[in-house]
Amino acid sequence: MGLTHITVALSNLRADRQAFEGEFLVDTGSIDCLAPAKALVAAGIDIEGKDVYELANGALVEYPYGFARVLFMGAETVGKVIFGPDDCEPLLGVVALESTGIGVDPVSHTLKRMAAKPLK
Repeated sequence: MGLTHITVALSNLRADRQAFEGEFLVDTGSIDCLAPAKALVAAGIDIEGKDVYELANGALVEYPYGFARVLFMGAETVGKVIFGPDDCEPLLGVVALESTGIGVDPVSHTLKRMAAKPLK
């Protein structure tokens, strides 16, 4: 399966600072979004706590997280964002995808908006 990337903007909840915008890897195996800590701090996103995450290699690491406005494909949501290492590749997690009603087409490796979000 190929990789899917998309431009995403992360801003603080007040939207009173320049957002961090970059190419994010769409990662349906990741629950939360992840971005370089330096970029999140510059965007005015506050650290709210810490959580333990499992990396692809099975290692457990503790990272700080905060809450941000997540904007992509004309859709916006608020979600948890992990303050990752400054050299990390930004990740768009599945919670942001699902909360905006956008899914990944596994054949074309593109993102598609659902006709409607299920409430059942």
